Amino acid sequence: MSFRIEKDTMGEMQVPADKYWAAQTQRSVHNFEIGNEKMPIEVVYGFANLKKACALVNQELGRLDDDKTTAMAQACESILAGELDDNFPLVVWQTGSGTQSNMNMNEVVANKATEIMGGDFTKENLVHPNDDVNKGQSSNDTFPTGMRIAEVVTVTDNLIPALEQLKATLQGKVEAFSDIVKIGRTHLQDATPLTLGQEISGYVAMLETNLKQLNDALVYCREIAIGGTAVGTGLNSHPEFSERVAAQLNKFMAKDYGFVSQPNKFHALTGHDAEVVLSGALKALAANLMKIANDIRWLASGPRCGLGEIEIPANEPGSSIMPGKVNPTQAEAMTMVAVQVMGNDAAVGFAASQGNFELNVFKPVIAHNVLQSVKLLADAMISFDVNCARGIEPIKENIDRFLNDSLMLVTALNPHIGYENAATIAKTAHKNGTTLKEEAVALGLMSAEDFDKNVKPEEMIAPKA
Repeated sequence: MSFRIEKDTMGEMQVPADKYWAAQTQRSVHNFEIGNEKMPIEVVYGFANLKKACALVNQELGRLDDDKTTAMAQACESILAGELDDNFPLVVWQTGSGTQSNMNMNEVVANKATEIMGGDFTKENLVHPNDDVNKGQSSNDTFPTGMRIAEVVTVTDNLIPALEQLKATLQGKVEAFSDIVKIGRTHLQDATPLTLGQEISGYVAMLETNLKQLNDALVYCREIAIGGTAVGTGLNSHPEFSERVAAQLNKFMAKDYGFVSQPNKFHALTGHDAEVVLSGALKALAANLMKIANDIRWLASGPRCGLGEIEIPANEPGSSIMPGKVNPTQAEAMTMVAVQVMGNDAAVGFAASQGNFELNVFKPVIAHNVLQSVKLLADAMISFDVNCARGIEPIKENIDRFLNDSLMLVTALNPHIGYENAATIAKTAHKNGTTLKEEAVALGLMSAEDFDKNVKPEEMIAPKA
């Protein structure tokens, strides 16, 4: 590998000759050889959108000439197209303000823009990383803005569509299974009947609530810190800079994401309660997905010695020793994702509590955990939907067997013979291994005809006037 020499305020550094980054990025590569977790590419793209918006606003304000603005905007577009992904080598475990990642972006944009303007970035800086790309900005307001852009985009474009698709699939099952009466279960014990459609409708309602919670959280994440510069005062920035940057982002990005200037920049730099709220919504989604996946794998347990009320797709062999075994792997993957998201939420909460004075210096780990949760949940829901949920089918013979064997059908007799008499029928039937009907007649509490009239599972699935 060939190298070139780059300089910063601390001296010279050897930098790979074919890379656009410069000395400060290289120092971070050397100084933070920690783990394998790279700065999320979504944050990189958030930064690229931000730097483009800042350049355009500085041009509007007469602080940046047209040639530099055009070149910097084109450089940012190259980054957003994925052409320069290998120029962002830094790990999450760096300075807690994200300064190294901000400078990584500044250096790459400056050198790429210099090249676009016809210069040789290895010999000259037609565009300067600090004076031009970082004009009117600080790492302390750019990194939280870049991560907010990443959060809003990934939740809006990836997570919410995946959630809506899974919800739609389950809603289809609600309608398809609306007339299949089955036994309910509470405390892992037999309970009163409901339809399979009603059972799944609970899952749909959970996801509808999760969708609302995510949209509520996005309201706070759309507030951006840019314009606060170092400590929230806006030193070296223009009074209109923040509002104009937000407007530019909403104008040129793929859609209007609704970014707004955060009203209090002191809050913006030192507080990350918006991420706590978002991560909480992600944890709530994870909790519901855990419940849904667990229910489905329990209902599909078997094939001969489990509940076996539903059948799910058999996607791959399940055992290296037991021939013919097939496992509920999509449910298992979903539940593991849920556990990871819950752990990530704990990390986000701890990190967000560490804002000392004017700056929280846990920003990269907050971004890493939030964005990992978003990606895992989106991917897991798509996989679960395509490879499991769409293929759910009822096994009616097992459903009917459990329904007819259940002692809890006796609940329908409460209004006619009272709770205590109904309990006597159930306990006696269980003890003797007989049916509810047989014991009701034997105990003289009800005729066979009245039992058949009053115990109809299909009429036990809704309130009666």
